[in-house]
Amino acid sequence: MTDTAKTRKPGKNAFMFVVVAVALNMLCFGIVMPIMPALLAELTDQPIEIAIKSNGWLAVVYAVANFLAMPLLGGLSDQYGRRPVLLISMAMLAVDLLIMGLAPTLGILFLGRALAGFFSATVSVANAYVADVTAPEDRGRAFGMLGASFGFGFILGPVFGGLLGEIDTHLPFFVAAGFAALNFLFGYFVLPESLSPENRRPFSLARANPFGAVKHFAQLPRVAWFIITIGVFQIAHSVYPTTWNYHGASRYGWSEWEIGLSLGAVGLGSALSQAVLAGWLIRRLGAMRAALFGLGVHVIAMTGFAFAVHPWMAFALILVSAVGGVVMPAINTITSNLTPMNAQGELQGAQSSIMAFTLIFSPVLMTQTFSAYTAPGAPVHFAGAAFALAAGIAALSIIPFLIGVRANRDAVAAVPAPAQ
Repeated sequence: MTDTAKTRKPGKNAFMFVVVAVALNMLCFGIVMPIMPALLAELTDQPIEIAIKSNGWLAVVYAVANFLAMPLLGGLSDQYGRRPVLLISMAMLAVDLLIMGLAPTLGILFLGRALAGFFSATVSVANAYVADVTAPEDRGRAFGMLGASFGFGFILGPVFGGLLGEIDTHLPFFVAAGFAALNFLFGYFVLPESLSPENRRPFSLARANPFGAVKHFAQLPRVAWFIITIGVFQIAHSVYPTTWNYHGASRYGWSEWEIGLSLGAVGLGSALSQAVLAGWLIRRLGAMRAALFGLGVHVIAMTGFAFAVHPWMAFALILVSAVGGVVMPAINTITSNLTPMNAQGELQGAQSSIMAFTLIFSPVLMTQTFSAYTAPGAPVHFAGAAFALAAGIAALSIIPFLIGVRANRDAVAAVPAPAQ
């Protein structure tokens, strides 16, 4: 049965297989997110406004390992196929979640995050998988559906995790580890290989190191400018995973259950936006205009979150920010169509490395900003400071995007529109 999964050609359902795998992966992350403030407060014996600093450093450890490993895993997937790399990533997520659930100290928690970061390739390899099995004109819609699978994973995950967290702080991690193990089994027995032998190429260590991958794509200006856009945007977007839980608990007094509900709303908005709107917007506006529209929406939403003093305002802004979810599908449509088929894994590895590189410092930037303006004794109390900073950085990401479009207008204009 395993040999069949390895060797059979991807059929019309291959894309849905990887969508299910990514949705299950994000379900695991969603389950544990509501409980992180309580867990860190327990392990550090500090209020959440101080404990959030540890969350920032946990994200940094994950990002450093991810930055170093992502091009390596992307290059390996270009030679050996997407399936084995995805399976390794799925297995290590289960290991990480078990370590986090059993962690008696903060140091063990850091160890689990480092291992997960080094072997985490689900997103980048899944993007390469999509490029393998879809025609150029279908990729905008396909990347939107893949993005929607992230949202679907977050619809039930946080709500379920919040309920489990009310029972025991560590229970969500064990349940999530079980789902991660099931995801591995799903991939092992069901997920077919997507990369055909003729589109494979030998592994190159020079290309597989993070700086080598960035240097390679920096030689292609029409791709490099969009990768820079992704990096700057990622700095701003890191405000959500690093501060949202703590922001809600501190500013609105949310419990684990209420944090889970808010994250479920984020997931629902993201899933509906990317499943329904992303392909439609890219088709109507074109990939370039859709990406620009999404960046503008994020600037508006982040500014709104900075000044949302009531919970209902935050929930209303979740709907606004969800519309901006077209950004990554639109940019992925542009970059994947400007890159040869035998370099899709390397492209996704380079993009993920840039994102991981920004996450080396952006979580600390956001969590320290939040703590500086919310901790007891803060000279100025402004719970929305991190979101205000993020809005400014998101606005800056528009600059390299416009430079890339202007410098390569013909190539960008030639990107196929998604099929109806």
